[in-house]
Amino acid sequence: MNLLDHYFPHLTDHQRQQFGQLETEFRDWNERLNLVARPDMDNLTERHILHSLGIAKVVGFAPGSSVLDVGTGGGLPGLPLAIVFPEVRFHLVDSIGKKIKAVQDMAETLHLTNVTAEQIRAEQLSSKYDYIVSRAVARLATFHTWIAHRYKPRAEAAPHSGLYYLKGGDLTEEIAESGLQAQVTDLSDFFAEEFFETKKVVVVPA
Repeated sequence: MNLLDHYFPHLTDHQRQQFGQLETEFRDWNERLNLVARPDMDNLTERHILHSLGIAKVVGFAPGSSVLDVGTGGGLPGLPLAIVFPEVRFHLVDSIGKKIKAVQDMAETLHLTNVTAEQIRAEQLSSKYDYIVSRAVARLATFHTWIAHRYKPRAEAAPHSGLYYLKGGDLTEEIAESGLQAQVTDLSDFFAEEFFETKKVVVVPA
């Protein structure tokens, strides 16, 4: 049994097929663009796809809601989450055009009609979202200033609206510095692999 089936036993055959295709496409693009460090490619499922899906262990995005993935790079965590939540709209942004081109191509190949990708900085966006996700783009205090005004008004927002930020290590000082009401969930609570011992999801309500 592979890692995804082990931790996400309710995936449909179609979703399993999409994850297989995502790995193939991601490896292909990585040869050209170096989306992630080469040594990590040996552990692509664990260190990138499963890591991205750690967010899905912490929150179930409401059907019909919208998610912004900031600094998506090669489409992480947005593409894996978009496979798991087909009824949710994902907007993946990055300042590097070549990476966004790769993400658009992968989304199209996988027929992920719930994904859009755009070369833009988060602080230049005008749309509002229910949820924001990201993988350790910057310190929390800095990152939060970029996205603080990107949420839908509370009355319109989906349940548990907020930031779901993948980070690693001891975050005590970083959270204190930000002054934000943040909750930290250890991914080691969900995944047994050694890689996840220090990995966390920081949740900051909208």
